[in-house]
Formats: sequence, C-alpha cells, structure tokens
Amino acid sequence: MKRKLQTLLCTFIALVTLTSCSLPGLASNASKNTVAITGGITSEAQILAALVAGMVEHYTDYDTTIINNLATTTINHQAMMNGDAQISAARYTGTDLTTTLGLDPVKDPQEAFQIVQTEFKKRFKQTYLDSYGFDNTYVFLVRKDTAEKYGLKKVSDLQKYANELVAGVDTAWITRVGDGYTGFKEEYGFSFQQILPMQIGLVYDAVAAGKMDIVLGYSTDGRIASYDLVMLEDDKKFFPPYDAAPVVADELLKKEPKIKDALAKLAGVLDTEQMQQLNFEADNNLVEPSVVAAEFLSKHHYFEEGK
Repeated sequence: MKRKLQTLLCTFIALVTLTSCSLPGLASNASKNTVAITGGITSEAQILAALVAGMVEHYTDYDTTIINNLATTTINHQAMMNGDAQISAARYTGTDLTTTLGLDPVKDPQEAFQIVQTEFKKRFKQTYLDSYGFDNTYVFLVRKDTAEKYGLKKVSDLQKYANELVAGVDTAWITRVGDGYTGFKEEYGFSFQQILPMQIGLVYDAVAAGKMDIVLGYSTDGRIASYDLVMLEDDKKFFPPYDAAPVVADELLKKEPKIKDALAKLAGVLDTEQMQQLNFEADNNLVEPSVVAAEFLSKHHYFEEGK
C-alpha cells in the first residue's frame, strides 16, 4: 500500500466567519481519492493526524492530505462541516461537549463519551470513534522552586497565594463556558492576581523562564518533563474528561468502510505516558511530528494482526 503522506499547512491569522465559506485553497485540491485530515497547532494534534493518515494509507487505496495549524476545535469542526475535511484527528470529549455541542460539562468519562458519540451522529452525521486511550486534560503547572516556596501539591493549595501569582493560560480557556475560567473561580473560590491569555504552545517556555508563576497546560505535553515542571492535582475534579479520539464524516465511511476498520486499530493504543513520550520526541528532541508518527506505526507494524 502507499506510504505517501502529503502535508498541507493552513495558517489562520484570526478566527473569521467560517459558517458559509470553505477553508482557503482546499476546494481546488480536493480529490475523490484523497482524504483530508485536520490536525492542529500542537505537536500532539499533528502527531495524531499523521497517525490517522498513516493508517488510512496503509489499509486503503486512498491518499491523504493533512491540514495543520487549525488553532481551535471550532475551526476544526467547521472544516468538517464545510466538507473541507473528512476526518478530524484530534478531538477531545470535554471540549466537544461544551464548545461544539454547547452542553454542560460531564465528569464521568464513559457518560461524556456516550453523549458526544450520540450527538455527533445525530446533529452532524459524523462518527466519534473510540478513544486512542488517553485523557489529555488541563493541568496547572509550576516550577519546582515555586511549588516548594508555597507548598503546592494540589490546586486548592493555591487559594492562599493566588492573589500574588500571575497565570498564563490558553486564550480559549478564559472565555470557555462551563470548564473555563469563570467556572473555575466558582468551583475553587479564588482568582489569580493577573491572568494572561497565551497560545498554548508558549505557556511551558513562559513558566520555565520565570515570566509566569503558574500556567495552564496539557497533561500529555512532553515539555512537562523537559522543563521538570510540577503538575498540581485537580483535587476538586473541576476539569471534565478530555478523552482523545478521531471524528470521521459518515459520508466517507459509507464510501470506504475500511477506513473505520483501520482507525479502530488505534483505539486504546496510547496511554497518557505514551502520548507524553511521543510529544517529548517532537517538542524536546525536535523530531517532526510526522516522523514521530511514522516511527511509532512502523514499530508496531501498523497494528496488523499477528505482529
């Protein structure tokens, strides 16, 4: 089978009105034999997109093209709704519950997954496949010296010192309904001295360099290990589960059922530690996400039975 992986980088300067327009440059590149896959701006999203692409090309006669640098779940979802993409590789249950579906957060992982699977099928004619096996939740991170200075082990420990701390957080999290900053303040009963919106990829460098006292990152990010950061326990279980999974347009699955079978082989193959290690390869060792994914698939023989 073919191994060719075409990568299409699509950069957005700002979130513009997308409800009635296609993503620039994609329509003309569309092919009946090419599947477009959305990735994202993080190494994790790009690795997952490359894993999906590799499996599709290994098990079917389709070529693939990856659309990276889509900054938000909303843009990824709109690409699917517009028909510019047929697979969204890096979707997270907690985000899709509150952002895409506009529903309240759900703490139980199985219940959350069942809701998104049902609602995506009903509302969007899309199949939310089973999880890759890891939950990439939000996590508050501090340097070791900060943790020792204030005696920080869990998020509740911040209450006494939050008015002294400057926090850097994902831009989208500040205005998120349910599991965003407003909900966080209500749940934990405190706010930070100052909260600064940042691109999620920059928060790790910022806290490691001392420009921020605390940041909100992702639990599977390899830079946590790179910078030897301390993860604070979400002791009130504020953040809902963010199980990662691919989403596929039903129209594509009707056309080529083998795609569902191919991607089903990725279910449960990545735990949090494994995903963090793959991210570490990209973020710390500067290996291209597509190379990280290709090496992982090759190592596991594309999860062929009997190997």
